[in-house]
Amino acid sequence: MSLKQIAEMTGVSISTVSRVLNNREYNCASEEVKTRIWAAAKELQYVPNESARALKRGAAHTDPAPHRSFAVILERFDSLDDDPFFRELFRSVEQEAFACGCTICDVYTATELTGGGFLESGAIRAAKGSISKAPDGYIILGRSTSQTLEKLKKHSKHIVSISRNPTQFEIDEIICDGKAAAARAMEFLIAKGYRRIGYIGDCSYEDRYVGYCEAMIRNSLPLDYAIILPTDQTTQSGYAAMKKLLQSHTADAVLCANDATAIGALRAWNEHADTQEAAASLPSSQSGNQSVSGPQMPRKTDIQKPTRPRTAKAQGQVPALISIDDIHAAQEVTPALTTVHIPYEDMGKMAVKVLLDRMQRGHTEKIRVEFPSRLVVRESCR
Repeated sequence: MSLKQIAEMTGVSISTVSRVLNNREYNCASEEVKTRIWAAAKELQYVPNESARALKRGAAHTDPAPHRSFAVILERFDSLDDDPFFRELFRSVEQEAFACGCTICDVYTATELTGGGFLESGAIRAAKGSISKAPDGYIILGRSTSQTLEKLKKHSKHIVSISRNPTQFEIDEIICDGKAAAARAMEFLIAKGYRRIGYIGDCSYEDRYVGYCEAMIRNSLPLDYAIILPTDQTTQSGYAAMKKLLQSHTADAVLCANDATAIGALRAWNEHADTQEAAASLPSSQSGNQSVSGPQMPRKTDIQKPTRPRTAKAQGQVPALISIDDIHAAQEVTPALTTVHIPYEDMGKMAVKVLLDRMQRGHTEKIRVEFPSRLVVRESCR
């Protein structure tokens, strides 16, 4: 397949296709155009011509490496559209695979993998019903379950996972410790003087929740399960959880397990602040909750630190908000999210390198590559 075919499918020039596919730092094309180009390249299973690349670099001719194909397994969600973190992580994996002359042949959910009919006689049954050559390796996005690992290990030794939750060295894995990320967020909140800290996210065997609980206990703060709200870590569930939390008026800060949850929580956060601002602007005669003598003074415990300076919404009416991931949308929402950065771009690249190294028998023992997290302070919590 050629660059010309991809250009015809996407309606852009051949030079634009080439720059997007061969230069990860190319920013002149919109995200929508880049997405179309990568989707077309995947559909056509386009592989770069390594001989041509070598000639362009002036490198000596060498026999090309065998073409490898990978399948990606989604552990937590049914689609990359369900979680922006994993969508951006997948893009990093896809780009690194392409740069190494490999392709992502298919994307499967954990349900498809464990439901039977996924692997038959060494062939993969693709989502559209076609049969194709079995992948050379597998990359798992998200916390690996025993069911997934048991299924995959029967068919391949070339498996790597990318996660915030490490396994007991069952497979090669690229991680950024979720417990440490949550602890970093919590120490920031506690240092700012917040004590009534809620949690919105997965509470089932999840390292980020463990990090939250341990930080509360370590600092002698009570765990109040009324402000700990289990969710499936989607934008919709984050919105619903924050609506419920705001009704109680008991939390002065909230840790969301991921940015997708936090973006939904921010929507509820903003709606609540808008309502409070509108109510505060009404004359006392129009407010059914105020006495003849004037507006009721707020209690001292109701007044929290401003999260949006110099605005009416920042007068202690909503809790401070912090999350984990630092996806692109985190700095585009209002207010911009304070979050703990997970280096998913580097993690995606490293996963491909580790998988290829195992295929080439560069290592035989199970290995773990751990990346650090870091705090990014923005407007939702200063």
